[in-house]
Amino acid sequence: MIKIMKYGEISKEEIFARQEQTVDVTGIVEDIIANVRQNGDKAVLEYNLKFDSADLDTLEVSEEEIQEAFDAVEPRFLDILRNAAENIRAFHKKQVRTSFIMNEKAGVVTGQKITPIEKVGLYVPGGTAAYPSTVLMDSIPAQIAGCKEIVMVTPPSKNGKVNPVILAAAKIAGVGRIFKVGGAQAVAALAYGTETITKVDKIVGPGNAFVAEAKRQVFGQVSIDMIAGPSEILVIADGKSNPKHVAADLLSQAEHDKMASAVLVTDSEELAQAVSDELERQIPLLSRAEIARTSIDNNGKIIIAENLRDVIDISNEIAPEHLELMVDNPFDYLDAIENAGSIFMGRNCPEALGDYYAGPNHTLPTSGTARFSSPLSVDDFVKKSQYTYYTEDALKAIADEVAFFAEKEGLTAHARSVTVRTED
Repeated sequence: MIKIMKYGEISKEEIFARQEQTVDVTGIVEDIIANVRQNGDKAVLEYNLKFDSADLDTLEVSEEEIQEAFDAVEPRFLDILRNAAENIRAFHKKQVRTSFIMNEKAGVVTGQKITPIEKVGLYVPGGTAAYPSTVLMDSIPAQIAGCKEIVMVTPPSKNGKVNPVILAAAKIAGVGRIFKVGGAQAVAALAYGTETITKVDKIVGPGNAFVAEAKRQVFGQVSIDMIAGPSEILVIADGKSNPKHVAADLLSQAEHDKMASAVLVTDSEELAQAVSDELERQIPLLSRAEIARTSIDNNGKIIIAENLRDVIDISNEIAPEHLELMVDNPFDYLDAIENAGSIFMGRNCPEALGDYYAGPNHTLPTSGTARFSSPLSVDDFVKKSQYTYYTEDALKAIADEVAFFAEKEGLTAHARSVTVRTED
C-alpha cells in the first residue's frame, strides 16, 4: 500500500528520499565495452546469444525485414504513429536555432554558427515492453536538426526478430540503419564502431542500469543525452480532483518499472485517502500488476501539505520527470513551477499524452536532474561554434586593455600576442 505522509510531521529526508540503484554493474559494463572494442561484431553477436538468446549471423535489419514488419502492423496503428510523428515534428520545428552575426562596432565581427552533429545513435529499449514512441521522440529532433546519419540499435527477440511496431515506427520516422543489439554492448558498438555498426558522435535514448552505466563510461568518447534513472511522476492535485483519475495517472508510471516512482502531493486529506483506496482497486486490473504493486509499495508516496503554495514548493524540491498540475486554472501556477521535466496542465491532461502523441518530447531528466537539465530537443543534436574577426585598426584600439587584462592573470605571452601586432 502507498505511504501517506504529512509534510511538517516527518523528516524532510524521508519526504524527499529517492530509491537508489543498489546493484553495481560498473565492472560488468567495463568488461563488455572492452570486449566490443577489441572484438567488434564477434563480441556483439556473442552477447546477443548470451543475453537475448538470439543466435544471429548478421546484425543489421534488412529492408525486407522492415517492410515485412510494416505490413504486419495494423493500419490503424500506422495512422496513429503518423499522427504522433506529425505532432512531434511540428513541436520540435519551433526549437530550431539560427546562427547569428554581430557587427555593430567598426572593424569587429563576432557571431555564432550552428552545425548539426553528423552521426547520431538511437538506443531503443526492448525487453519487457516495446517503445515505438521512443523511436519517434529521439529520431525526429535529430532529423530536424539536420544530422546526416541516424542509426538505431534495439535488442532482438529470441527468434532474431525486432518487434514489428519498433520497425514500423522507424520506417515512418525515416531512420537510416537499424541494428539488432541491446544492452551495454550496443552502447559500446555505437561509441567505438564495429565492422558493421557505425561509430557515432552522440548516443541518445533510455535503457536499463547496464545501458545507463555504459553511457556513463563512454561519455567523452561520444556525447550522450543524459543518464536516465527510473521513471517518475508527481501529481499536484487539489480536493476537487477525481481520485480515480489521480490513481490511474500514478499507475501510468508505476507500471514501467519496479524502481519507478509515483508521488501525489495534495492539500486534501480526503483526496489522499481516496487515491490510496483507488490504487488498491486499480492495481489488480493491470496487465503489469506485479510491477506496479512493487513500485507503489516501495517508492510510492502521498504527501499532504497545508496549502497549494507548500505543495508547489515540495514539487520544486523533488524536481520530477513528469509533473501533472491537476488544479483549476493551471496556467496561474505555471510560473511557480521551477523544476520539472515536462508539465501536464489541468484535469484533462494525463501524462500518457506526452508519452505518445501531444508533441513535446518524452525523453526527460530524471532523479531530480530537472533542477539543471532539460528534455531532449533539437538543441541536443547541434553544436555551436563562435567566431571573431577584428581589423587591424579595431585591434589597435583595444590592444592595451586586452594586454592589461592578460597581465593581471600573469599570462604575459597572452599579452604579448596582442601587443606584438601594434608595435610596428
